Amino acid sequence: MNRQWWVAQALTVGMLAGGGALVAGAPAFADAQVPTVVSADQPADQAALAKAAAAEEARNWVLKMAKSRLPAEVRTSAWNALRSSRGDDAIAEWMAPGGGYDAAKQRTRDTRARNKAFCERVVATHTKEFSPEVRAAAERALKGTAADQATFVKTGYAEAQKRDRVVREADAQHKREVAAQDRDFVRAIAEHDPGEQVRVAAQWALRPGAVDADVVEFYGYGWVTGGTLDLESYRMRVADAETLRHHTLSLLIKQAVAAEEAVKGAADAAKARVEAEQAWKAVSEHSAAAQKAWEAEQAATTAQMENWQNIAKAAKESSDELWKNIAQPAEANQDTWAQEQAESLKSAEYWKAMFDQARNGESRVKG
Repeated sequence: MNRQWWVAQALTVGMLAGGGALVAGAPAFADAQVPTVVSADQPADQAALAKAAAAEEARNWVLKMAKSRLPAEVRTSAWNALRSSRGDDAIAEWMAPGGGYDAAKQRTRDTRARNKAFCERVVATHTKEFSPEVRAAAERALKGTAADQATFVKTGYAEAQKRDRVVREADAQHKREVAAQDRDFVRAIAEHDPGEQVRVAAQWALRPGAVDADVVEFYGYGWVTGGTLDLESYRMRVADAETLRHHTLSLLIKQAVAAEEAVKGAADAAKARVEAEQAWKAVSEHSAAAQKAWEAEQAATTAQMENWQNIAKAAKESSDELWKNIAQPAEANQDTWAQEQAESLKSAEYWKAMFDQARNGESRVKG
């Protein structure tokens, strides 16, 4: 493992990074409530209500994506789908494999987009106090051209890191030997942290040939950089999975509603009922699997939230100079993972409700 590998890994895992801000100049309806497709007092049968609920939740999901911290390409594409005059058809096509969402993700893999995302991440994770040269170089690259950003990724980042290290080592106040307990803590993180990229960063700090300065830099920016990459990776993974789930749900409900409608006046009513029951069963099985997946995400987000809570507490209580750099980011990460945990709970509740509607469909078509 070498430093170039770490930078490449950061680019690969985080190439779909959102940069930390919502889309500038978001549409005026960005904070507006999505209207309910079917109101409670509007006459409609249960099958139509289930179909309408799925369509509404799909639109809400795309709205959430548009207002998220996902890559700008994804957010902009989501807004375009929401403002389309084609309504639910545009939403369905956006979520479908090979549709707008996938196309937007492909655009984020463009080298320019990846370079810019890396520069933004460096600004977000390297403080002026600990890494003034790196921070300044990243900010200059962001204000410059695509070529400037490419140069920063290729050579500028490593060169600025060296300049910062020279200054730190020349400063008697900052030059220090890392205590054994500090090194042991990094070793524990390398083995047990819930975040893969945090573990990678800790392993890099303890690699064969590493010196005290590498451990100091882990506390200074490596830790929070790994945490940022883990958060970005989680958000993208969830977006991929849930977008596909909503697309699949819309297809399954469409089939179930059509099968239930076909029962009316069918020549072989018994056969038609069996087919309708199986169609609604497919919906319930899909919903149950989605609910289970979100329950697993609840466990993952809770583990991350509690982990960063413990880190923030340790940083506050420590008088060790090393810990001061992680205190504020740890609190911010705790809050962010708490928000993700709350969202996973809401999503699990939605899929439970959809499961209940599908089971009602199964019972209804039995006659």
